[in-house]
Amino acid sequence: MGDQKESLRKITHTLAMKNEEISNFICTLKQSLDNLEANSNRVQEDLESECSSLHAVLDEMKENMLTRIKQERASRTYELQSQLSACSKALESSEELLEMANQTLCSSETDGFTQAAKDIKDSVTMAPAFRLSLKAKASDNMSHLMVDFSQEREMLQGLKFLPVPATPEIQVSECQVCDNTVTVVWSLPEPDSKIDHYILEHRRTNHEGPPRIREDYPWMVVEGIREMEHTLTGLRFDTRYLTFRVRACNKAVAGEFSEPVTLETHAFTFKLDAASAHQNLKVEDLSVEWDSSGGKIQDIRKDKNRTNSPMHSPARSALMSPKRAPTARPGRDRFTAESYTVLADTMIDAGQQYWEVRFDKESKAFAVGVALRSLGRFDQLGKSSASWCIHLNNWLQQSLTAKHNNKARTLDCPIPNSIGVYINYDEGILSFYNAKTKQLMHTFKTKFQQPVIPAFMVWNGSFSVVTGLQVPSVVQSGQRKNSGTSSSNASLN
Repeated sequence: MGDQKESLRKITHTLAMKNEEISNFICTLKQSLDNLEANSNRVQEDLESECSSLHAVLDEMKENMLTRIKQERASRTYELQSQLSACSKALESSEELLEMANQTLCSSETDGFTQAAKDIKDSVTMAPAFRLSLKAKASDNMSHLMVDFSQEREMLQGLKFLPVPATPEIQVSECQVCDNTVTVVWSLPEPDSKIDHYILEHRRTNHEGPPRIREDYPWMVVEGIREMEHTLTGLRFDTRYLTFRVRACNKAVAGEFSEPVTLETHAFTFKLDAASAHQNLKVEDLSVEWDSSGGKIQDIRKDKNRTNSPMHSPARSALMSPKRAPTARPGRDRFTAESYTVLADTMIDAGQQYWEVRFDKESKAFAVGVALRSLGRFDQLGKSSASWCIHLNNWLQQSLTAKHNNKARTLDCPIPNSIGVYINYDEGILSFYNAKTKQLMHTFKTKFQQPVIPAFMVWNGSFSVVTGLQVPSVVQSGQRKNSGTSSSNASLN
């Protein structure tokens, strides 16, 4: 009995679920019918509006052309009537003169004949009839104002509903990702002169391929694109991929989106490890300020997805491995005494990476470079074999030096507002650039025996870091050009 009740209960539940599903579908169908009615009325109103516009244009054209005909007729009528009036008066005068001449000839009187003949001769000489042009001043031909609307009639007869634009296709092979810009190129199955513009949408994703059903990032929209390509500039690649899709629009309707395309935008991304900072450094996201009162007395931001260990490698990121190896962590006084240092939370153990740091040029001291994990808590950047850096000294006398293993080389270059740091871990190259001009300031050549970590130092000053940057193409080309001429750290040993 119990099994039968349970079986019946399951059947009842299944039936109830099915009824709810059908009920929801009925609601959907009713909503579709309502939408169909509303959409049909809308397109009908649009059609009537467009036809009324055409009628208005035709009526206006007709009025303009009728006015032109009337003006032409009036002008020619005036010319011909004026000429007709002048000719009529001349003919009347000429007939009177002819009558006078005939009467003189028929007269038998001899007295005064000579004078009369002379007067008639003078009158004939001055007669208006001999000064008239017997060519009409205006033509009666109006054929130049005839119309032929056969082509326009064919065009009107060819009017039809505006087709939905075809779906574009993104040409992955022609898309480019470099210098923190992405150029997306697409094409259409066939030319379409009715297309007015394109809409491009993009969003960040950590996944290769088509977008997942659930994505953390919203679509960003770029509208009004007139060409079949678009370049996004000033990007920060804090995720490995960007997904794109595009659709075409005419004056009335937008077409379907293209198949989404995901482009790899890998760049080096890290955060500052607040737990590693000297107690006088106030760390806020990617900004650091020296605070004599003890900037470490602050709430350190906690990210459940990140450990405080700099064990996340760009090489591992490229393999889509988010794991970080656990490691023993010293206390919050990771650096102490005069080592006003803070490390990044991500190590570098392969590949080419690039980041920039903007610093206060009025800082009493500032340094940027890389360090081994074994850097001692009392070690200052550049004063041990475990770190390489460029150091700005504003204490007593301003100087800019390259430091490693407690050796320094003075750099003969202007002090920039920001420094770009390039590392080729596999080749053992660490270069520093003027971030704005991309002028090379110094290059260390070594062989990294262990993974390194971006490292920073500041005393009586501040700085901020910009990550998520690709290696600039000018830096890559400069590295190839200067591969045999860059300065070595051998002189610092």
